[in-house]
Amino acid sequence: MTVSQTQLKEALDALKDTGVRITPQRHAILEYLIDSMSHPTADDIYKALEGKFPNMSVATVYNNLRVFREVGLVKELTYGDSSSRFDFVTTNHYHVICQNCGKIVDFHYPGLDEVEHLASHVTGFKISHHRMEIYGDCPDCSAKEAH
Repeated sequence: MTVSQTQLKEALDALKDTGVRITPQRHAILEYLIDSMSHPTADDIYKALEGKFPNMSVATVYNNLRVFREVGLVKELTYGDSSSRFDFVTTNHYHVICQNCGKIVDFHYPGLDEVEHLASHVTGFKISHHRMEIYGDCPDCSAKEAH
């Protein structure tokens, strides 16, 4: 079994455990999110799956993403005024975002949990989580600028 097949099975089991019915559309949306590294918008997911599910609407995709978010399988990433993007929850990771084309790439850096402890210690806050985003120009955009 591949990593993505294992993740899909665990995600489907998590949905079943919370009493969520597994429809073919839910299965396909979840599988697309697991296999996609692009942090798709609901529209991206809809466009990718509409050929397979001609009766599915964008609203169906949004509703399923909301269910996945409530169960804790998916994170909704909001950046200013652009459309929300969705990320299948694996390990804690950060995002590097291209300020030109909007591409988002995962970046793993284990050392930042210490920041939460320090912030709690210094401020007295009970810290729940943190979010870090790194912005720059992706290699494709940098190459276009060089020409």
